[in-house]
Amino acid sequence: MESIKSEQVQVFNDPQELTLHAAHEISDLINKNNKLKKKTVLCLPTGSTPIGVYRELVRQHIDEGVDWSNVVTFNLDEYYPMDPLSKHSYRHYMQSKLFSHINIKEKNIHIPDGTIPLKSVDKFCEQYEQAIIEEGGIDLALLGIGRSGHIGFNEPGSSSKTITRRIVLDEITRKDAARSFYGIVNVPKSAITMGIKTILDCKRIILMSHGESKATVMKKCLEGEITPHVPATFLRLHHETSFFLDKASAAELMLITQPWLVKKVEWDLELTKKAVVLVGQKTKKSILQLETSDFHSNYLHDLLYQYQDDVNELCYTVFKDFMKRIYFNEKLMKNKKVVVFSPHPDDDVICASGLIQKLAKRGNDVTVVYMTNGSVAVSDLNLCKELRFIKLFPSSLSVNNEKTNEQQEKQVVERNNEIDKLILELSNKKGGSQDSVISQILKGNLRRVEAISAIEVLGLTEKNARFLDLPFYRSGTIKKNTPTQEDVDIILNLLKEIVPDSIFVAGDLSDPHGTHRTCYNLIKDALNQFENQISKKSNEKEKEKEKQVIEKKMPEIWLYRGAWEEWKTYEIDMFVPLSKSDMDTKLNAIWKHQTQKDKALFPGVDDREFWERARDRNIQTAKSMENLGLPKFYAIEAFVHVDHL
Repeated sequence: MESIKSEQVQVFNDPQELTLHAAHEISDLINKNNKLKKKTVLCLPTGSTPIGVYRELVRQHIDEGVDWSNVVTFNLDEYYPMDPLSKHSYRHYMQSKLFSHINIKEKNIHIPDGTIPLKSVDKFCEQYEQAIIEEGGIDLALLGIGRSGHIGFNEPGSSSKTITRRIVLDEITRKDAARSFYGIVNVPKSAITMGIKTILDCKRIILMSHGESKATVMKKCLEGEITPHVPATFLRLHHETSFFLDKASAAELMLITQPWLVKKVEWDLELTKKAVVLVGQKTKKSILQLETSDFHSNYLHDLLYQYQDDVNELCYTVFKDFMKRIYFNEKLMKNKKVVVFSPHPDDDVICASGLIQKLAKRGNDVTVVYMTNGSVAVSDLNLCKELRFIKLFPSSLSVNNEKTNEQQEKQVVERNNEIDKLILELSNKKGGSQDSVISQILKGNLRRVEAISAIEVLGLTEKNARFLDLPFYRSGTIKKNTPTQEDVDIILNLLKEIVPDSIFVAGDLSDPHGTHRTCYNLIKDALNQFENQISKKSNEKEKEKEKQVIEKKMPEIWLYRGAWEEWKTYEIDMFVPLSKSDMDTKLNAIWKHQTQKDKALFPGVDDREFWERARDRNIQTAKSMENLGLPKFYAIEAFVHVDHL
């Protein structure tokens, strides 16, 4: 097996840092070659992963004058068949994300043609390969990776000898694309892609990966055997390949899960807990049952040495730490101001409804803040159903009772005619087209009513709900607007109004369209500005007092998960036990979101309904605790404490 060198893998704190690093390497290469009056030949990808890179490259062109006039590009792939004018085409993607914003020459742009007749595809692919050769080969290839392990559209089974060709797409690939095509039935079944050999012939390769959903495939890519079943593993044969990962994508690598096996580590409590939990899971023993030999067989001699080979002291230290993180009702905060930020109108109940109902019972002033209206996730069929229901309203509920019967009847007819027009509009709307303003409002109102009904189950009222309806989300389609300071200001004003003692934020950043991550970053910006404003108001001469003012007014920050991922046991700072009754209440709250029941419009790659995910993850967390020899609960909600976002 070709081993991977540690310097080939770079783990960044977040996707932003990763994309900046990749963008700067590309622009540095362009600038270097421009000075030498040489062409720069790039291989470029599409998808969500490189969007940040392209955004930064555009900025560098505009602000720093990076010149693309002598750059030649070859795109990795294109769906087949595909109209280049379609918003799903990669030509459209590249024009909108990069090419229309820089000074690249049209003749220097090469993208596989999704319109050529099937009988001509093979010849086209040969010509694509020849064009690369005529440009002297590719200097740098930027790649993403699919959950199936594909690079480009080289699906499992692709050999290292393949070149540009048409390929049938894997089911996983088509499922992942289904959300942008509004259903898997609309996803093309094949594509034209550069081959593995074509990619390996590039002089330099950067593979980028970010997000929790890529963690499993990156472990296979970097630590599994080199195999056609995971085509990205062939990149390990190329010694000028770098793998750029964020922490979430690297989460299952040995470098993260067992760093003591690859480097010298400092045994703080966090790392010690991780090691003890790992040994417990491998040996299927509880923490207090572990023996010296268990640590030796897992190469943890150094950890034992830190505790003078006293395995009992080591295990008891970890056991006690876990126990103090179990928040029984009386340990939870009381009579405090608490804000629960919910990116969509159901994330709060999916991930934290057990906690919310307990906080409400302890006299806390809980405000659930719904950041977006969630309208995009309401199907047209759902809205049509509600509109037909409104048509059945008796006239006494739908018109002004001061009017005459004739006037009332006329108003009812006018109302129903408007409803019929809207139903017809929705029925004729093509999948993926933009919702009208009225549709957005009505769908948002459906989500709002569901959200209020859900928190009422938890002991809150409509007064406890705030609907921010952030502007970035109001696009009427899955492609959102670019977030601006206006979004930040809305959150900032809420923080200044409430001045919460604690806030709970979605740390579940793997939702299909990135709304959670966008909301997370907006809250981060608002908190930073909130802190700066507090600091400016305090007396600069009294530095210690200023620090106390900030610490008093800055909220304690907790992160939750559950809709898309769950925390690892050793990461959790607050375990909130749930009884069977608590879980029943939680499920009842989730079920109030009827527009997301049975089959949510954007469920992601997990086939389970959201209530099933929440139930299963909470029960599994409790089971993991039980296996470690900790108290046995029916279910557990998990939260992580952070000093800052």
